Amino acid sequence: MPHQGLNHKGTIYSTVLSLLTLVLLAGNLLLGTIDIPARAVWHILFSHDAIEDPSWRFILLESRLPQAITALLCGASLAVSGLLLQTAFNNPLAGPSILGINSGASLGVALVMLAGGGTIAEGIFALSGFFSIVAGAFVGSMLIMGILLALSTLIRSNVMLLITGIMIGYVTSSAISLLNFFATAEGVHSYMIWGMGNFGGVSRAQLPWFAALCCAGLLLAILLIKPLNAMLLGDRYAENLGVNIRRTRNLLLLATGLLTSVTTAFCGPVAFIGLAVPHIARLILGTSNHNSLMPVTLLCGGVVALLCNLICILPSQGGIIPLNAVTPVLGAPVILYVIINQRKIGYFH
Repeated sequence: MPHQGLNHKGTIYSTVLSLLTLVLLAGNLLLGTIDIPARAVWHILFSHDAIEDPSWRFILLESRLPQAITALLCGASLAVSGLLLQTAFNNPLAGPSILGINSGASLGVALVMLAGGGTIAEGIFALSGFFSIVAGAFVGSMLIMGILLALSTLIRSNVMLLITGIMIGYVTSSAISLLNFFATAEGVHSYMIWGMGNFGGVSRAQLPWFAALCCAGLLLAILLIKPLNAMLLGDRYAENLGVNIRRTRNLLLLATGLLTSVTTAFCGPVAFIGLAVPHIARLILGTSNHNSLMPVTLLCGGVVALLCNLICILPSQGGIIPLNAVTPVLGAPVILYVIINQRKIGYFH
């Protein structure tokens, strides 16, 4: 368990990451295909005088600002869901993408987009557009999370559970391949573009819904800090401390399912952020205490996502780079370092 003084360290890193977030947010607003002066950006955001170029106003308010906020929320959500899963499964390689939860959400989206034509209909009840995609992703990710938590009571080995998650991922991927085979060319193209990952998929009108759902999941995760710290000692110790393990796991399932499904539905199956960022937070803090780890992981996730988005939009000549072409470059070295040095680091017992 952590020693005293780590909260102070966590406060310092949280402050540094908050300042870095502001710098990267500014970079995301200033840089892009069209060069908009910093003074014009300031006027558009904080002044009601319509003196700036209308096209600049449109680009900033309808594209760059929603994209930057989406990246910040998506990064924070994926990082926190990765942290929750790593604690719940007591496994440093647990994450939304590795355990097949992203694949489950992707299958739900594939069923809506490829088989349902973008609509869920049951009697007089019907959902269409982004709400149907969110619903499909939520059901898919929750189903996989439920299967994994049920199997975790039967399979004691963390490595075996990890392999089970990967196998579930393969099964869902094969189902998605079959749906692609029988779908229309337009549906396949839409799904392929969605699968590359993109923070620009949330419009200004959809942003309040996206933000509300992400914040609800993050708030639930923050409320789980105390029972998560108890679970680090093992289920039996946690129960002796008065923690209801079943209820905690159900709430953890709900929080992770909500965060993963919302981000996957709107931004595509973003790779590596959920897996790598909790380890970056642990490495800089040197602790597994969630009082410090949760806020630093949340902020670090936002910083990494904003950095990835900046890298994606910088090469203005060749268009926007797919998000999932950038995230593994940043995330894979972290995971390799953790695997090679896991005995020396010793996060998990």
